[in-house]
Amino acid sequence: MSREELAARQAELLRALLAGAEPPQGFDAGRVAAEVIALRAKRRSIVANLRPDLCHTLGDRFRPLFDAYAEATPRTDGTGYRQDAANFAAWLTDRGALRRPRRKLFRRG
Repeated sequence: MSREELAARQAELLRALLAGAEPPQGFDAGRVAAEVIALRAKRRSIVANLRPDLCHTLGDRFRPLFDAYAEATPRTDGTGYRQDAANFAAWLTDRGALRRPRRKLFRRG
């Protein structure tokens, strides 16, 4: 297998793991699905640690809402977990699941 073919297969696998694409030929669909669940749980856990306020505010809704967010918005290259947490909060706000943060007014002088 050439480097180009290997790179293409790796890209297919990453799309299956992170973006909901079908597993590439030759990969066990059940094992890929199990890995998708594990990766999503890791992502959810990291966001929960970065934004415990979201866990507290959402309560039992945190997990299903995060899973819906993760399915709709796979992480992309260059998006760190802090940005992912901020994107999740914005996603929640856009859907009415979270109130918009109040702006603080500062007085000068």
